[in-house]
Amino acid sequence: MNSNYYAVLMAGGVGSRFWPVSTSTYPKQFHDMLGSGDTLIQKTFKRLNRFIPAENILILTNVAYNDIVLEQLPAVKPEQVVLEPAMRNTAPCILYAALKIQKMNPNAVMIVAPSDHWIEDEAAFERDVKQCFDKCEKEEVLCTLGIQPTFPNTGFGYIEFDKQSPEGLKNVVQFREKPDIETAREFLTQGNFLWNAGIFMWSVNCIVNAFEKHQPSQHALFCSGNEVYNTSEEQAFIDENYPKAENISIDYAILEQAEAIYTLPATFDWNDLGTWGALYDKLDKDQYQNAVVQGRTVLKDSKGNLVRSSANRIVVLDGLEDFIVVDHDEVLLIFPKSKQQEIKQIRNEVKDEFGDHYA
Repeated sequence: MNSNYYAVLMAGGVGSRFWPVSTSTYPKQFHDMLGSGDTLIQKTFKRLNRFIPAENILILTNVAYNDIVLEQLPAVKPEQVVLEPAMRNTAPCILYAALKIQKMNPNAVMIVAPSDHWIEDEAAFERDVKQCFDKCEKEEVLCTLGIQPTFPNTGFGYIEFDKQSPEGLKNVVQFREKPDIETAREFLTQGNFLWNAGIFMWSVNCIVNAFEKHQPSQHALFCSGNEVYNTSEEQAFIDENYPKAENISIDYAILEQAEAIYTLPATFDWNDLGTWGALYDKLDKDQYQNAVVQGRTVLKDSKGNLVRSSANRIVVLDGLEDFIVVDHDEVLLIFPKSKQQEIKQIRNEVKDEFGDHYA
């Protein structure tokens, strides 16, 4: 394996649209959502570890999830878990991780990847990332993997690339916000738009320089800790200074301002597993299009449903169509798939009515 390859695995989210399985104390990245035998973070770690040394993979997460990370990823040492003492979006934590890596290895190239995506063709993923790494090692550029859109999705941001770009890596014209349905249809018609999957690659020097240029106050704040990074004094510095960082995404902070950005249309199937419906799309189904993650079922005159329960629970459905049925601990959710985006709000209502324990 190439010792200059590093990864930052983003694992701090709550995944509220996967409630009631995903909760603030045990979010979706730590669950086996697909019934594959591995949790989402375990699958992502193994995918990266195909070509990145295990000791070069940092896990960026909330302080509350430190013990879960170490339990689920035994190859990871405590010093590889980068803990955020406050929620400040993606830019501050990426800069923090990049400065830690830069101090370890100034020749490093790194990938920033979410911990909860579904990617089946891991060999294609490896080839795509290495192609971007090669570019980043030779030039001071920022790279991202873009996903070829299959329908006018309004839930993703888009990457517009130059139509005159050659095969392979393409020049990014601009990043576009989540569009309305008409705009999304226009994007697909134009043919030079990709979904933004939030998978980024760059050299540590390039991304640190980009922060110095476009976010000088953030850069100064975190660089003031350079002497203590990767030492026993690091956490005290972060606990004091991290909450002072601006709450801003990497897209706004850097990508929308930087000049030399390239995108590679991914050659693998991808799903962000952001909702129960997205999970349903990736599961095996019976002849009536019912998908069962786990549990034992008797399904009569029912079709298009997603069922998830404890392994030994017997679930009986009769006359139900296109519903999400999730039986988890003390919560039973029976919800129309067509309204799945409202699950986040329902979770908040349950939290307000019955307490944080259920959310």
